[in-house]
Amino acid sequence: MGVTVERLVAAAAELADEAGFDHVSISALARRFGVKDASLYSHVRGLKDLRTRLALYAGGELIDRIAAAVAGRSGKEALRAFAGAYRDYALEHPGRYAATQIRMDQALVADSPALRRTAQITYGMLRAYGLEEPDLTDAVRLLRSTFHGYCLLEGAGGFGADRDVQASWDKAVDALHLTLAHWPRERGNDD
Repeated sequence: MGVTVERLVAAAAELADEAGFDHVSISALARRFGVKDASLYSHVRGLKDLRTRLALYAGGELIDRIAAAVAGRSGKEALRAFAGAYRDYALEHPGRYAATQIRMDQALVADSPALRRTAQITYGMLRAYGLEEPDLTDAVRLLRSTFHGYCLLEGAGGFGADRDVQASWDKAVDALHLTLAHWPRERGNDD
């Protein structure tokens, strides 16, 4: 039938965007390929494995977009490009984006080139603000929670005020830039 792991994951990505990440199942994919559920288990160990592969696939797509957007930029320009690529992907591919939010085994994360690249690009952008650990981790969490929350609300039609959603997004990114530029540095225990 021509089923490969790659084709299976790509079909799962399409299904996630069409029906939602929660509707990605072995049975649904078997129907797409016109095979029995059991035949797909020679390609994936089960639903958790399939969803993890989908998360890694979507994470790779997302960081490819972000990397292209931030290339040659730094500071506010890089942040704006990063944020825009993130938002565009989340809104264009809601099911794939939802897959990127699942909690994964840290051993898998360490072995994933896409996730390592995500850390390199994100931390590299934030180092331009002069941040070092533990502030880098705190800043990553701030960006992720801001971008994620905004995209979820926007995707669900959760912004009802007359204010243009793009204008609010731009203000949010400007506020993040100011926060990063004036980050409260972690102090030692003696302070």
